[in-house]
Amino acid sequence: MSILGGILGKVVAVAGVLAATAAAAPASVALPEYSTAEAGNPIVAGWYADPDVAIYNNRFYVFPTASRTYAEQTYLDAFSSTDLITWTKHPNVLSAANVSWARYAVWAPAPIARNGRYYLYFAANDIQSNSELGGIGVAVANQPEGPYTDAIGRPLIAQFVNGAQPIDQDVFIDDDGQAYIYYGGWGHANVAKLNADMTSLGTFADGTTYKEITPSGYVEGSQMFKRNGKYYLMWSEGGWTGPDYSVAYAMADSPTGPFTRLDKVLAQDPAVARGAGHNSVLNIPGTDTWYIFYHRRPLSETGGNARQVAYDRMNFNADGTIQRVKMLVEDNFADGNSLGWKTYGGVWSVNGGQYRTTASYGGKSLLDDNHVNATYDLDVTVTSGIGDAGLVFRASNVGTGTDAYRGYYAGITPAGRVILGRANNSWTLLGSAPLPVVAGQRYHLRVVASGSSIKVYVGDLTSPRISVTDATYTSGRSGVRVFNAAAAFGNVAISNQ
Repeated sequence: MSILGGILGKVVAVAGVLAATAAAAPASVALPEYSTAEAGNPIVAGWYADPDVAIYNNRFYVFPTASRTYAEQTYLDAFSSTDLITWTKHPNVLSAANVSWARYAVWAPAPIARNGRYYLYFAANDIQSNSELGGIGVAVANQPEGPYTDAIGRPLIAQFVNGAQPIDQDVFIDDDGQAYIYYGGWGHANVAKLNADMTSLGTFADGTTYKEITPSGYVEGSQMFKRNGKYYLMWSEGGWTGPDYSVAYAMADSPTGPFTRLDKVLAQDPAVARGAGHNSVLNIPGTDTWYIFYHRRPLSETGGNARQVAYDRMNFNADGTIQRVKMLVEDNFADGNSLGWKTYGGVWSVNGGQYRTTASYGGKSLLDDNHVNATYDLDVTVTSGIGDAGLVFRASNVGTGTDAYRGYYAGITPAGRVILGRANNSWTLLGSAPLPVVAGQRYHLRVVASGSSIKVYVGDLTSPRISVTDATYTSGRSGVRVFNAAAAFGNVAISNQ
């Protein structure tokens, strides 16, 4: 039996609640266990933010905010996958046209299933005071991809309570079946009970509807999950348009806290991306495999709405605390696309899990990274031609042309050499070594660049083929390149030292 079989409801809901709607599924359903999004981040095309996740009917669903101007945020899209690799877009699962009171700023969808129906909680109108119409609403559908329609004809939470702007909601069902909604902006967080109908609020034992649970440093983006009997509240800190946006967390013995801040979980990495925040959490049911889904801003982008959806592995220490998440850079091209890559000359395509290019004099494709000391791994196949193909690293001032960049390049050629050189709109050979290379055969290339030390490995990863000292370039972008050859690339992985 697959542990994914027919599970309905948000993945952070506990197994006891989900088991009531679980059904057997074919044993062939794969269980993803990745170190990161191994087919590359971002995982979907377009500007999106605030992703939340669910598992419905053997499929993983991601519901993000459309990262556009507030006036243009009048709809929500969703994406689904059976393997966390290939994603299908479901456009306009919710539209403001189907919500009588929503006008714009439709934010932070939170999906969950119950009573045989699918619920989607959302914020709208970005209200700034209790005199304005807006807040947190709830929509309902008969299938995960919608269309969702307004369930109650008004906001579920329409007022500022305890100073919390009614935005950025998350919904969680505990072991006993009690549902909770966590929410809040403007530096305040509240929790309230949801009744079994999922469209009205209950009360706590003391008769109150809302409890403030604001931990130190809280800004927005509540997220709740449970693991080994402990409740984890996560939230975003810093400014959403700035590089300091990040995710922190607290642990408690109760779904209502108290929640005392422990540490950051996710922050910007100047080698990978900025503005990483507003997360959700995915647990593969029946396992202790966890992923953090979040949005981040590419290094070359400065616009506030230039945000993309990504995920990475989330690991725990023996005491239950969360290890800091590393934003890894990998791409095995198994998703059939080259999201996150930018080409400069040549003709590029993805086929059969490889990134392919026709022959050109200097065609390049680069990531939007900025690594300093790093280990670069990739597979290289020279498919035709007498030239070479390989890795560009520590590159800047990139343009279209044979040597139109400033940086280093290591490649292999069927002429029987591995080469390392430096480019600056010209070419300086730094080292070469004999290497039998057969066209059409795949070779694993590794470059280790640490300070001024550069080592190039091919096949044998214990003894470098080339080892040089050169301090001309200290950091920059990474990518692939050909010269007078057609080539295929795969299994790209870049890690900080």
